[in-house]
Amino acid sequence: MYRDNTKVVKIGNKVIGGGNPIMIQSMTNTHTEDVVKTVAQIKALEKAGCDIIRATVPTHEAALAFKEIKKQINIPLVADIHFDYRLAIEAMENGADKIRINPGNIGGKDKIKAVVDVAKERNIPIRVGVNSGSLEKDILEKYHGVTAEGIVESALDKVKIIEDLGYDNLVVSIKSSDVLMSVKTHELISKECNHPLHVGITEAGTAFSGTIKSSIGLGLILNQGIGDTIRVSLTDDPVKEVLTAKQILRTLGLRKGGIEVVSCPTCGRTQIDLISLAKRVEEEVGNYDLDLKLAVMGCVVNGPGEAKEADLGIAGGKGVGVLIKHGEIVKKVPEEQLFDVLKEELDNWEK
Repeated sequence: MYRDNTKVVKIGNKVIGGGNPIMIQSMTNTHTEDVVKTVAQIKALEKAGCDIIRATVPTHEAALAFKEIKKQINIPLVADIHFDYRLAIEAMENGADKIRINPGNIGGKDKIKAVVDVAKERNIPIRVGVNSGSLEKDILEKYHGVTAEGIVESALDKVKIIEDLGYDNLVVSIKSSDVLMSVKTHELISKECNHPLHVGITEAGTAFSGTIKSSIGLGLILNQGIGDTIRVSLTDDPVKEVLTAKQILRTLGLRKGGIEVVSCPTCGRTQIDLISLAKRVEEEVGNYDLDLKLAVMGCVVNGPGEAKEADLGIAGGKGVGVLIKHGEIVKKVPEEQLFDVLKEELDNWEK
């Protein structure tokens, strides 16, 4: 697989590339200068399963804040830089574990060299990012608009600029909001580049549409053995990005662990508020470090049979609920006690 052959890159206390586990990234949406709020959000993301976090650095104050933020978090902190090369240098001087730049928008080669020199001195990886919306005029003219081939050419040009400066501690990111174009760009660049690839569908949208687009795009890319880190970009709470990314990796068999919730789609036999119950269970299981499949069923008649492949399950209807283990009913309770009985079982589940 392609990801087995990418270079190994160390980002803070994490390692990517070379067949190492795929890391989940997200990005804070706080003002980075507000250390208290930024740290609180990062800790929530850590708890949800975020492996690497990126924060924007639009000001001198944001760069300085990195020093204090780093003291209070446990995962690598990446500085997102646009336009001002001096902010990239300041962020690295204040503890950034990686920087994200587009060499095309931070100035001439002398400014890029200044950034690379500091990164080289501190052995800090540089993520070279190119989006479909940031392609150069000559690339757009050559390919008659935005194309996968144009995105890849632009990215490889940026990579070469940094490699020519004697530095290859790089991660490459090429993104588009067009799902199938994103898939094609990754298929193309994976054959031309052995730097680790950060994969995502940019500007994917709200939790509903963004989850669908990201699941399809990331699924098609990752299933080909392409991609070393991922981000699900949602117009929503960043924690949802992380939870969605975890589910995508688990579904593809690329990550183990965590509770997988399965639930029936409801039908005319359903006699409980199954939708609310399933949502409540799904929110609750994020608090457990367990590896199991949990079924939430809306019918006590067929529920045990439908849940037979799950480790644990509940089903309810017409005032009564049942607790199910490996397809067998082990306890009957009043319907209103279903959730509490399930929670008690999880609290006492042996890892």
